[in-house]
Amino acid sequence: MSCHVLILAAGQGTRMRSSRPKALHRLAGLTLIEHVLRAAEAMNPTTTGVVVGHQATQVQAGLVDRSSLRFAVQSEQFGTGHALLQAAPMFQGQRGTLVVLSGDVPLVRAATLERLVATHERAKAAVTVVTAHVARPYGYGRIVRTEGRLTGIVEERDASNAQRQLKEINSGIYAFDLEPLFDALHEIPRGGAVNEIYLPGLVTIYRGRGWLVETIEVSDPDEVRGINSQTELAEVRRIVRQSKNEELMAAGVTIEDPATTYVDVDVTVGPDTVIHPGVFLEGRTRVGARCELHAGVRIVDSTLEDGVLVNNHCVIRRTRVAEGAQVGPFAHLREGTVVGAEAKIGNFVETKKTSLGRGSKASHLTYLGDTSVGDGANVGAGTITCNYDGVNKHATAIGHNAFIGSGTQLVAPVSVGDGAYIGAGSCITEDVPAGALGVARARQVNKTEWVGRRRDEPDS
Repeated sequence: MSCHVLILAAGQGTRMRSSRPKALHRLAGLTLIEHVLRAAEAMNPTTTGVVVGHQATQVQAGLVDRSSLRFAVQSEQFGTGHALLQAAPMFQGQRGTLVVLSGDVPLVRAATLERLVATHERAKAAVTVVTAHVARPYGYGRIVRTEGRLTGIVEERDASNAQRQLKEINSGIYAFDLEPLFDALHEIPRGGAVNEIYLPGLVTIYRGRGWLVETIEVSDPDEVRGINSQTELAEVRRIVRQSKNEELMAAGVTIEDPATTYVDVDVTVGPDTVIHPGVFLEGRTRVGARCELHAGVRIVDSTLEDGVLVNNHCVIRRTRVAEGAQVGPFAHLREGTVVGAEAKIGNFVETKKTSLGRGSKASHLTYLGDTSVGDGANVGAGTITCNYDGVNKHATAIGHNAFIGSGTQLVAPVSVGDGAYIGAGSCITEDVPAGALGVARARQVNKTEWVGRRRDEPDS
């Protein structure tokens, strides 16, 4: 039987107090709705649709990489049942099971959705509802049962005092038989202050027709936890962070302080790597085995091969660091940097679109931009590649085993040949051939006794 998915993401999310659509708030490197989409992928759905409304253009732009998604627009938000009605053309002529998800419930697991569909189809139910027991059910619709069978879902504001004491809640996740769904949606009576169509009303309609209404319960209520405020988002971040850190530690990674270690869900870390407190690993970062990341390090969308040492307080973005290299402390490796095996980027060194060859060193107080450095080269303290002329960027090439003296300025475009030396304090504006010594600095002039005469001069 065909499976289809519809994600509801049209709400305003007013409690977030943010100009960003709620579905696009980020959690461990992904948007909330991306977490939901990934869980849904496990069902291999024939159709995946999203209902957008508030800030619809922004939500669609945030999902531009998912070209197969289909969108329905809920221009005015009149409840979840009304949202489904906007998607009716998307499923016209389709049969099978429709799984309805919320774009702000990011912890739902793929295994739960697979169990939902299997239970729904095995029972030949008209609707199957995912439920959970929670200690504090305030704000959720309550599951009402008679002799163990679901007989209704009552919203918090409509519940009696007795019903508000019920601990089993409606998660807002459903599986529907597509064939009768959209005709039945028109029969849900409007209610509430804004005349909304509440999707749980289908339970009453289906029960009245004698159609089977089924439920599955999740054992961990956090899995169906919705995010409606910045506080709730922070709480879910803590859950995800703890889960990711536990996953890494189970695979042999040493995390000295999980409470201050932030690792996004797509990050991988090899065994025997040691992560010190206050480390952030973001995006699609890959860290090899036997690495050591000291306190205060932030690494984004980068690859570190085995045995890399990153000292304290470095920022590394869109960079590749080869086996056995060392970085920092206080280094900034920007996009396009490639650090060769056994190479060293030292303290207060910044690089951008730069490659450093095997065993080369830039140890102190240096900027290398649009630069290629060969193997075994040494870049002295205070070296600056002057790569920008105010209009265009230009390249610098430093050859194998070259030696750049401290305080050098390399005014691009310029090259330093293999084995060449640059005298300290030089401003190099022309190419230096292989094996040559390049010196470019003004002749020193000492004016003897100048200081004493200056002091003796009367004030003017």
